[in-house]
Amino acid sequence: MTTARDLVIGYVDALDSAGEAMRAASPSLERLADVLGLVRSHRMSRRGEIGTCSYSVHGAGCRFVNQDGTEIDVDFAADGAEIFDFWRLRRYAQSLPEPFDPTDVDLRSAVESLKPLLAEVRPGWFSVGEAKVAA
Repeated sequence: MTTARDLVIGYVDALDSAGEAMRAASPSLERLADVLGLVRSHRMSRRGEIGTCSYSVHGAGCRFVNQDGTEIDVDFAADGAEIFDFWRLRRYAQSLPEPFDPTDVDLRSAVESLKPLLAEVRPGWFSVGEAKVAA
């Protein structure tokens, strides 16, 4: 990753991959946010392994850690949308095999450059639109 924009695209791709792995491991998941209900109803463990990563459900979201240590943390909005903020993007950046430390200004510029594919759903929190982010 060389730019904040690359970082954001990498995060979105990694989140998408984690969601696909979770849905493959638990076919009853229609969307990633459904993991919260499954954990709360004790039909799924709060922590576990899926494919090549581990997961840990927390409060309003889920944290995935790939075998290489890359961390993807996401929260879920009331409507089930996957949302993230600069803190989550920075944690992802710092967990990469080649860590990156973007500034808030760089991250703001990156998410702005990816509109309308990314939407700011509330101040400082972003969601991916229906169309997937393309480099």
